[in-house]
Amino acid sequence: MNMSEIRNFSDTTLRGKLRRAVAMSRHTSWRVGGVADCVYQPADLADLQVFLRSLPSDETVYAVGLGSNLLVRDGGLRGTVILLHGALTELRLVGNDTLSPQGGESGCKDAEASTTTLYVEAGIAGAKLARFAALHNLAGAAFFAGIPGSMGGMLAMNAGCYGSDTWQHVQSVQVLTRSGELIARRASEYEIGYRSVCRREDLTEAPPVENIFVSASLQFSPGEGDIERQIIKAWLSKRIATQPLNLPNAGSVFRNPAGDYAARLIESCGLKGKQIGGAQVSPKHANFIVNMGGASAADIENLIGEVRATVAAQTGVDLHPEVKIMGEVA
Repeated sequence: MNMSEIRNFSDTTLRGKLRRAVAMSRHTSWRVGGVADCVYQPADLADLQVFLRSLPSDETVYAVGLGSNLLVRDGGLRGTVILLHGALTELRLVGNDTLSPQGGESGCKDAEASTTTLYVEAGIAGAKLARFAALHNLAGAAFFAGIPGSMGGMLAMNAGCYGSDTWQHVQSVQVLTRSGELIARRASEYEIGYRSVCRREDLTEAPPVENIFVSASLQFSPGEGDIERQIIKAWLSKRIATQPLNLPNAGSVFRNPAGDYAARLIESCGLKGKQIGGAQVSPKHANFIVNMGGASAADIENLIGEVRATVAAQTGVDLHPEVKIMGEVA
């Protein structure tokens, strides 16, 4: 994309950073990926709105957080990548609400329970959110420390671990349309599933151009900060002990099938240590594919395909990738 294709770019009040021909290997946790035509890191939410309005209406736009659940093919991305991590970073207490045990307003004082709402923008990492909640003596956010992503991606896929999911705490969200319009929506407007999120009105029609999650209001109950910090520490220790965090990876590659675990199925097929080029099924955790050094995106994608085909042939279970694959083949 040429600079002139961004309408009146030099005359706008844009405050972010615009770069061209950027290797996406710098912005994905697998450390692979071809070149993106254009990458923009907004200064804040208002700046992002202005930037989206400045783009041609047919410009393809991708939103990327920590790049921890993303495989960009070696041919790169045609269009514009928006980097949310390091940009949409507001995290604050909103206030307290008094709810009945059923989640509605209650006229009975004895049945009331207080919750606290946090405003979390899309660039906030899970670990930062967990620590912030613990600092303010809120319970239930510790699991976010185990998710290697930021809020935008966690909202888009209903990320979770240790028996908890993101949308269990969502009260409302804000999304940006492709034209830069900011829209507030209630959690009840979405159909939430295991690693899936869809607006209810989109279930019966072709999905519209994808909106970008830019913030969420999350509710948490009162707790004890010291206990929450102990939980965070224990879960982080478990991650270190069971996951190959010393090598570039994108977390769990496949969704767990109903009533089973992807890692167990992959291991039962003798695929631990299976390697294509520089990509390897981790000997430490079978649902992780690691970059041993010099892997290409094609190596990783081919290994994903081979694992999926082998598990299907040997067990009859079709594993569905949890990672998002995008871009052009080299």
